[in-house]
Amino acid sequence: MALVDELIEELAPNLEIPNHINKKQVFRGLMAIQESTNLNQEFFDKQDRYLQEELHSKGITRLENLTPLNHNIYLWQGDITTLEVDAVVNAANSQMLGCFVPNHACIDNAIHSQAGLQLRHECKQLMAKQGHLEPTGKAKITDAYNLPSKYVLHTVGPIIHDVPSSLQEEQLASCYRSCLELAVERNLNSLAFCCISTGEFRFPNLLAAQIAVKTVQDFCKNYPNLKVVFNVFKDRDLEIYMNLLTV
Repeated sequence: MALVDELIEELAPNLEIPNHINKKQVFRGLMAIQESTNLNQEFFDKQDRYLQEELHSKGITRLENLTPLNHNIYLWQGDITTLEVDAVVNAANSQMLGCFVPNHACIDNAIHSQAGLQLRHECKQLMAKQGHLEPTGKAKITDAYNLPSKYVLHTVGPIIHDVPSSLQEEQLASCYRSCLELAVERNLNSLAFCCISTGEFRFPNLLAAQIAVKTVQDFCKNYPNLKVVFNVFKDRDLEIYMNLLTV
């Protein structure tokens, strides 16, 4: 806990924390609103040591210990930030800078919180170079820093306000294709998809899974050696994907 105290002191030196407050949650919350440009290497060394301790306390799941349901296609329920594959997919927002809501329960926040503030900094550099918001359905790649994966693939899914349109269905399919194409381009052997757009972006779970499975299976016909994990967190999604992948 002393290490967490030091990290909080670096990010918010004037913050007074009552004894009953979870300091790990405070640090995680501060990460969502912190500019990383003013932090020195000593901070990052401490942060990395802490995040690695947290990762190993949660445990790492290795792809070699999972069993494919179909040829090189896996289904796994768990915390994607503990999965050791070449790349994990992050469902990002169009700013592509991570979630700005402290301790928000979204995949974007989970990935950035475990990766460390270096990830937010790299994303900021990418977006500054691009000069505009990230289009829906595209993908970018960054290092994964304190995640067990090597890289993070960031993609922006469609936001649903009513019923998905045919354009939004195609945009979601494009998210999966763009990540797959980027994985092949970078010679990655394995990647894990979260359930893109089904959380805060409100894409219906069943339809999203149908699009995801069809897009991945169609793509992998030409790349049979690429290993793909469908990562789910909720029991509902586990049942949906299990039904789709075992027909």
